[in-house]
Amino acid sequence: MPTTRNIANDLFFASAEEFLREGRSVELRVKGFSMRPFLRNGRDVVVLSPMEGVEVCEGMVVLFRHGGKHILHRVRRVGQDGTLRIEGDGNYRTVEKSTLGDVVAWVSEVRLDGADRGFRYGSCRWLVRSALSLTIKWLRTMAIDVKRKIFKR
Repeated sequence: MPTTRNIANDLFFASAEEFLREGRSVELRVKGFSMRPFLRNGRDVVVLSPMEGVEVCEGMVVLFRHGGKHILHRVRRVGQDGTLRIEGDGNYRTVEKSTLGDVVAWVSEVRLDGADRGFRYGSCRWLVRSALSLTIKWLRTMAIDVKRKIFKR
């Protein structure tokens, strides 16, 4: 089994972008809660694949540059002018606006709990987990909005 090492984000993403430009894939253990429940902090591993020859479309999870950081979120809308609306499944009403040029990689596979095998983008398992994650987001957002209206925050 490969050894896991912790390195600074800027060093990791500089190396990852170089590998991706060379046409190689990169594995990344998920950090953070913005994509839950689709991806789980510290447990799940994503396979990042190069963008060459891949068309960004709604529902994809992509790694993109935004505000000096690299963020892994889901594409919610692709504009005809190449603008992107990107959101984390676990975020409440937070939307990043970006462009196709800011997208570094796309998630081609998810390995739950870092298993050797996972599920690939577009598979039945991907579609079901995505639908559940987005439904939970919708319900959570609605509940927070109702609570705020009731308690007039």
